[in-house]
Amino acid sequence: MSKVAVLIKNPAQQYEGLRSSLGMLLYNTEVQMFVLNDEIANMDEAYEDNMGFLDEMEGERFSNNKTNVEKYGFQYATVEQIGEMLRQADVVIPF
Repeated sequence: MSKVAVLIKNPAQQYEGLRSSLGMLLYNTEVQMFVLNDEIANMDEAYEDNMGFLDEMEGERFSNNKTNVEKYGFQYATVEQIGEMLRQADVVIPF
């Protein structure tokens, strides 16, 4: 099984990054989504529903922003930990 890391640094691309993460899960891949630095810009119903689908499909979501951890249930990871996870991925998709 391939491991894909979706790296989201641009707040304007957070929704597209989440949707891409979901799409990759449909192709029998292991997906780790990383939201770097910024809080989720628009936590509307659609984003929240899609995060729920990501969780149900056993995707992982990480952030180095503690607000995302506390408010939205992301797993906290430092920049160093994220770097190590990216090195272990077969494919990295940047946003």
